[in-house]
Amino acid sequence: MRLGLLGTKLGMTREFIKSGQSVPVTVIKIEKGRVLDVITKETRGYSALKVGFFKVKNSKLTKQMKGYFAKKKTEPKKVLKEFRLEKLEGFKEGNEFGLEILKDKKFVDIKSETIGKGFAGVMKRHNFAGLRASHGVSVSHRSHGSTGQRQDPGKVFKGKKMAGHMGSKNRTILNLEIIKSDVQNDLIYIKGSIPGSRNTRVLLRESIKDVKRKTLLEKIEFKIKKLEAQKGKKK
Repeated sequence: MRLGLLGTKLGMTREFIKSGQSVPVTVIKIEKGRVLDVITKETRGYSALKVGFFKVKNSKLTKQMKGYFAKKKTEPKKVLKEFRLEKLEGFKEGNEFGLEILKDKKFVDIKSETIGKGFAGVMKRHNFAGLRASHGVSVSHRSHGSTGQRQDPGKVFKGKKMAGHMGSKNRTILNLEIIKSDVQNDLIYIKGSIPGSRNTRVLLRESIKDVKRKTLLEKIEFKIKKLEAQKGKKK
């Protein structure tokens, strides 16, 4: 497991890089995390950090949580997240961290909730073709057709593709490229789109896979150097 950050999706825009190329990016406002508890193997059998994110009014807390934050002598936090780590050196209760933990990182994994679509039919939800537009089909052109069997087994099996709630599911996108980080304003610019609508809560972590591909900026720098070398040979 790796240490992560929580943030809020602000929306999408574009960034122009040195070559003049336009890159679509998603802007995420990062929330600084505060270490509330350092969990060791001696106490629970594993080592981890309990981190709090997002400020919350004291009136919004239950009595139990009020007592917890009073005991920790820290301001209340809305979201508590536990990150399992092998090494806990350098972390103490009350410490805060932000975008600096992703310094010199090129790729991140992002987890967020997709946009909710409400109740959807099978054509939208599962890409069914629907029934025929004519030839005897009446008022059921977008229906799913047969769902069960005869008397044996006489039931609809679990997992059958049918109409129902669509969206509002947690999705993880791997190996997204970091285009730019603004540490002063706690903003990070991620190449491409990520799941969710505006103000969706987002979890960022350093990429769990060993990504060997070059970033967009590295590719452009390589092309520029190659062109300069070719010009030098012609002279």
